[in-house]
Amino acid sequence: MTGGPDAGRGDLARPARPGLDEAAELAAALGESQQWQQPRVTPLDRRLAVDRDSVERGLASLVLTVIELLRQLVERQALRRVDLGDLTEEQVERIGVTLMALEEQMAGLREYFGLAPEDLNLDLGPLGPLLPTD
Repeated sequence: MTGGPDAGRGDLARPARPGLDEAAELAAALGESQQWQQPRVTPLDRRLAVDRDSVERGLASLVLTVIELLRQLVERQALRRVDLGDLTEEQVERIGVTLMALEEQMAGLREYFGLAPEDLNLDLGPLGPLLPTD
């Protein structure tokens, strides 16, 4: 192909108009330049601090909350089965070791991301906290 990187692109090869952003260019190309207005920045937009660390910490908090909820559910189910007596001694031992190892891993991950155990407990308003506080 000859003619540069924009060869064969037809109308799309036009140079951008100075001072217009991509949305304004699209509106102008569609013949709607009179109706399009630049979005107004609200105070909330200015307050949002979206940086890599806060996003990473927030995502880690969400994932660890779900894992902690599942861990507690599995632990309660295991305790019910132990109380019912339908597990062998070997199964009880294996469950106990596994749950302790999982708790250690959770503590390490909370420490790595700078989260306290209470950071993983979501407040569900009138329903109370997601995780029991016992």
